[in-house]
Amino acid sequence: MKYLDEFQDPALARRLLDEIRSTVTRPWALMEVCGGQTHTIIRHGIDQLLPDQVELIHGPGCPVCVTPLEVIDKALEIASRPEVIFCSFGDMLRVPGTGRDLFRVRGEGGDVRVVYSPLDALRIARENPGREVVFFGIGFETTAPPNAMTVYQARRLGIRNFSLLVSHVRVPPAIEAIMRSPSCRVQGFLAAGHVCSVMGTGEYPELAARHRVPIVVTGFEPLDILEGVRRTVLQLERGEHTVDNAYARAVRPEGNPAALAMLEDVFEVTDRAWRGIGVIPRSGWRLSPRYREFDAEHRFSVTGITTREPAECRSGEVLQGLLKPHECEAFGGPCTPRNPLGATMVSSEGACAAYYLYRRLDLPAAVPRAASGAEPDPAPDPVPDPAPQAVPAAASTTSLEASPVA
Repeated sequence: MKYLDEFQDPALARRLLDEIRSTVTRPWALMEVCGGQTHTIIRHGIDQLLPDQVELIHGPGCPVCVTPLEVIDKALEIASRPEVIFCSFGDMLRVPGTGRDLFRVRGEGGDVRVVYSPLDALRIARENPGREVVFFGIGFETTAPPNAMTVYQARRLGIRNFSLLVSHVRVPPAIEAIMRSPSCRVQGFLAAGHVCSVMGTGEYPELAARHRVPIVVTGFEPLDILEGVRRTVLQLERGEHTVDNAYARAVRPEGNPAALAMLEDVFEVTDRAWRGIGVIPRSGWRLSPRYREFDAEHRFSVTGITTREPAECRSGEVLQGLLKPHECEAFGGPCTPRNPLGATMVSSEGACAAYYLYRRLDLPAAVPRAASGAEPDPAPDPVPDPAPQAVPAAASTTSLEASPVA
């Protein structure tokens, strides 16, 4: 398949790894801000194949994982109402709220339906004029345009029983928040190619220049990741800090003009809370006043939500890059994809899910915090510090040569 098999070639991967090894002269810490890239890295053992001087830190790049607990609880409250048909993508149904998830709501009689497009939810609204239909709109800049288009269509067609529960977040402000912390260790970023295919690269040059970090727009296949790392390390070794598009087959500097116009019409930028991180200024979208009648949070007046994260779950630290998933005492025991304590274990793009799927049999058990004498942090700082413990290369047999695609 074009642009798939070619980007999983082990021989080309070895050449890229050799180039990285011959280039790097000192330690560098790079962060990928995309859950899809994280899964590629862990599935193919890319972090283990890289030279010891290159560390990959998993950033808050999973859209399901960063959806605030408060918004999850609002979704649960709305979905429980008898007049509501609550529609969502499937990966949100098992994300735990305070005490339950959408699967539990459905089991208790709530009309919760899995859809494959927000337009499916709009069709359901047309077919059920006597019910309120709500679509759970979450994600980064990639999923925001189709959700915006659905609200635009609802208004144009006069479908008044449709609304959107919005929890969209934006990547550049998250990078800004990470870099502004005095304890930040990140020296370069692998930017998410699908986000840039929508938004373009216009917001990144100022970030790269202000914080003196290279930002390389990167795809999602093994060779994409390795090429992104190679270009980032090359800039770091040269003392450069520019935006480099390594995903030109999908990304143009101007992005997608039609999608950008739809976003500007339907949404407005707002402060947004990120689960496990906190509020990041201007890091999200909400419906603009012109479309406020389609805002489910406004329509259903969901207030008085009290949230509570499980004390044993450390997914917030995972999202911040403070520790690797297997360093959490609950990993693979009390917390599994079937019974997740946090969203990072259940989401198809979560870092904990990646480690559980591809590496859990090779990892040493975590040392309980009580046994080590360490107390849990009540509110971890939203930046990757101190350094996560690297997984020894010998601890896993996973590699590009050993992977199913090789």
